[in-house]
Amino acid sequence: MKAGNKIKRAGSLFITLLCTFLSQAQTIRQLDGKTITAAALTQRIQQLMDTAQVAGLGITVFNNNQPVYTQAFGYAKQPEKQPLTPGTNLYGASFSKAVFAYLVMQLVGEKVIDLDKPLVQYLPRSLMDYTFPGRLKDYKDLQGDERYKKITARMCLDHTTGFPNFRWFEPDNKLRIKFEPGSRVSYSGEGIYLLQLVLQEITGKDLESMAQERVFKPCSMTNTSYNWQPRFETRMAVGHDSGGKSLGFPRRSANAAGSMTTTLQDYTQFYTALIQGKGLKPAQWKEMTSPQIRIRSVQQFGPLSWKDSTLNDNIQLSYGLGFGVLKTPYGRGYFKEGHDDGWAHYSIAFPDKKIAILIMTNSDNGESIFRDLLAGAIGDTFTPWYWENYIPWENKRVVAQQ
Repeated sequence: MKAGNKIKRAGSLFITLLCTFLSQAQTIRQLDGKTITAAALTQRIQQLMDTAQVAGLGITVFNNNQPVYTQAFGYAKQPEKQPLTPGTNLYGASFSKAVFAYLVMQLVGEKVIDLDKPLVQYLPRSLMDYTFPGRLKDYKDLQGDERYKKITARMCLDHTTGFPNFRWFEPDNKLRIKFEPGSRVSYSGEGIYLLQLVLQEITGKDLESMAQERVFKPCSMTNTSYNWQPRFETRMAVGHDSGGKSLGFPRRSANAAGSMTTTLQDYTQFYTALIQGKGLKPAQWKEMTSPQIRIRSVQQFGPLSWKDSTLNDNIQLSYGLGFGVLKTPYGRGYFKEGHDDGWAHYSIAFPDKKIAILIMTNSDNGESIFRDLLAGAIGDTFTPWYWENYIPWENKRVVAQQ
């Protein structure tokens, strides 16, 4: 190993140990004004992880819009007993969308793109002429349905395009518009990818270049990329199924809907900038994190996503631009989740209280402790855990025993 690399690795270890030491010295303020010690929170997290068999977890808690507790628990690779650290590379899943929304709103503030102008009007040729590698391929499935010409950047960010999440979840693997664009919320990675395509045409830059220029470098996210980097191989975690078996790591090319690789350290730096409103004009930050359209569905995904109810009227569950939004006695909260096989992430911020939390796990069991962890860490009892399908571990255990 070269001397320079040894120095860098030693420096990284020192920072990790320093962050751990400082976090243990903090008292954490919760939404209702109560406090919890860092030691008590650490103990509670470890209890939850042991009980629910969560492989690894990284967490940052923010008070006064600053990180006051950053800690990693468990394993990056459970079978090998390799510890998870704040500097371990994690698959970001749909946290990719949060970074993308932040980037888009910068461009909105600079008047590069208008949220309400139909996206096809920015393209120099027909949408049907665009092709791209991978499972998305093209937009020829939309021929004969002129509603695609109504889709705007706002609809892509608040998930009202009418597209499915991804076409390969459809029985015939075809892309279609399932309802009038703008009329209701249905979470869609396809919509995010369409907006990425249009922004690349407008700016003449690919997603990775835009993200490095506007987000990753300004936030000192040196171990984050939308493209898989070979250098991540030696410092990556893997996802784990509910039994602790390794599910590997997705190695993907730049896709705003879900290809980002990051670390707890890096994403904490981005999230700090986000909740402080850095890099955005105040009007764009407020619009991004405020309600655009109410969410009425029973759950976010699956058959119940098409059944409406009043279950979440008490929190006025809505979608903003790239973030879910809810109302609480402590003001609004805005949240973003990330999920894939073996990975489960969640973040929520309460701007009036300047309190936020970021959770990243590499385990299918991770979501089963989110309800208790959010309540115990910051007093968040408002996140709609049933709508998110964050079924608590004890509920899952009862079902499994029946």
